[in-house]
Amino acid sequence: MRIVALLLALPLLSACGSATPIAGPTVTVTETVTQGSAAPEVEVAAPPSEGGSIAAAPPADLCALLTKADAETLAGTALLDATPAGPPGQAPTLCQYTGDPTGPTAQVDLFVGDGALKFLETDRDTLGHVFTEVPGIGDEAQQEDFAIFFRVGPTWYAISLVRLEDPAAFVTPLQDAARTVVGRASSS
Repeated sequence: MRIVALLLALPLLSACGSATPIAGPTVTVTETVTQGSAAPEVEVAAPPSEGGSIAAAPPADLCALLTKADAETLAGTALLDATPAGPPGQAPTLCQYTGDPTGPTAQVDLFVGDGALKFLETDRDTLGHVFTEVPGIGDEAQQEDFAIFFRVGPTWYAISLVRLEDPAAFVTPLQDAARTVVGRASSS
């Protein structure tokens, strides 16, 4: 009986070491179509609003628009040097200043371009965050707790702040930082 079981298992064991793949079960996916049914609807994105998501090229030195000193003034604490980031081979679209490990929790981020606009749209439209329009900053500006979004021509910017304090304390510093970026972006 043991010999019979071994003889039956031998083909299976030899298949394990074989270079020839063993076919698995076949799965067939079908779609039910009702005669006379219309083609599925395709959602078409609306064209961007004035100053929409088509952004001008980000500045080559994004971190020059919001310097370490500017970021420290905004955060109210010491920060590490800037870390720019973005798509390989392109100008940075993010300039990030993280908190000094010996200090309080803090981080300042400056985003430019489509990412800044997407950040705004996600917080406003998807997450339903409360925003306030801020006149006098760029062509338009909107602010929420710990972040301000603004447009200069077709280019969107966002400055976000991480602090473990009352967000009301940072409303004016965020607006001041945005004005600084607008001034530098407009002159470059």
